[in-house]
Amino acid sequence: MPTRILPAVGDADAVRSLTTLLSQLPDAEPVAPVTDSTQLIDTLARLASESIDELPEVVVVHERIGPVPALELIREVALRFPAVGVILVTSDVGPGLFQAAMDYGARGLIALPLGYEELATRVHAVAQWSTGVRRHLGAATDVFTGVGGTVVTVSGAKGGVGATTTAVQLALAAQASGRPTALLDMDLQTGDIASYLDVQFRRSVVDLASITDISPRVLADAVFSHDTGLALLLAPGEGERGEEVTERAARQIVSALRSRYEVVVVDCGAQLSGAGAAVVEMADTALLVTTPDVVAVRGAKRAVRMWDRLQVRKAEETTVVVNRHSRGTEIQPALIQKITGTGVAATVIPANFKELQGAVDAGRVHELDAKGTVKQALWTLAGELGLVKGTEGNSHRNGGRERGALAFRRRKELGR
Repeated sequence: MPTRILPAVGDADAVRSLTTLLSQLPDAEPVAPVTDSTQLIDTLARLASESIDELPEVVVVHERIGPVPALELIREVALRFPAVGVILVTSDVGPGLFQAAMDYGARGLIALPLGYEELATRVHAVAQWSTGVRRHLGAATDVFTGVGGTVVTVSGAKGGVGATTTAVQLALAAQASGRPTALLDMDLQTGDIASYLDVQFRRSVVDLASITDISPRVLADAVFSHDTGLALLLAPGEGERGEEVTERAARQIVSALRSRYEVVVVDCGAQLSGAGAAVVEMADTALLVTTPDVVAVRGAKRAVRMWDRLQVRKAEETTVVVNRHSRGTEIQPALIQKITGTGVAATVIPANFKELQGAVDAGRVHELDAKGTVKQALWTLAGELGLVKGTEGNSHRNGGRERGALAFRRRKELGR
């Protein structure tokens, strides 16, 4: 059986050189090259959704691939597609980079300029490894071979619009439907999911910030298992420690969560940090919660424009959720859609805070009355987004456009 090889090369000259050599290898079947990290992850995700057997045996990553750095990209491929062997092509073949590449999940290193013999030897060895892994995985019935868990971010147009309540209820709905779900608090300075769910836990997302390789055991130590079944990764109790969570750390943490859970809901709060921007950027669905009043809608428009300027996310890839809606409100969802240029969720959340007040004050939001209009609306929203088992096919995925988990683009560095 021929070895399928997928080159990931951003430089046009390097593409020609690499594909020419790959086409000369015996029993090799080079596929069309991808030119950036987003395209690579999207391609692998699409193939994996069909079958593990559709994945290429070997991916060759050039050191100048972008926008995600090569080592970060290798880590993501190794984490999400363990049956794919990755080879790094680099001009630096020193022991330091070799060790780093192995730590990040590469199966081999090839020096530039490329040589036929070295390429053939390395591709053959990695292809054999990949075949052996697939043979092993084929015997397992509980191996998750899909594209990874669904990541949904929930941000607020401003403080107090209900982003945390929305995030908590979406996660509860997904978990209740039988989908293993993690709830991550990335409102790093003021996040308070712990209070909403009556949790006291000494670990937080900060404990993972400095770890370069988040293993399942390390992740399990940082996650709190709630009575509802939700896996909680909380914001730090000391808000100033939120600065320890960098963009790179945020990517690694979300990638680790999505590799272990079918649904990952992230409360990003109303303030955009570098870490929060990275999470919104890599999300499958990005929600922006607003209330139907002038100040909040202006805040939503401002947030959407900022995301677009910083190349975090385009307006058409964002979904606005209207909270505290009533028919008598002058600002209706259609007008909000026109003002922001985003999609607007079909499900609106009614204005009935009395239903929530007792549960919020008691820190028992997970015990909301199932017959209440607010909870029913939020759980209906979860179904609309495809978070509830059996509704995945109905998810609009932000206007129907599938986003890869690593939709990373270069943007200006966020000022603190």
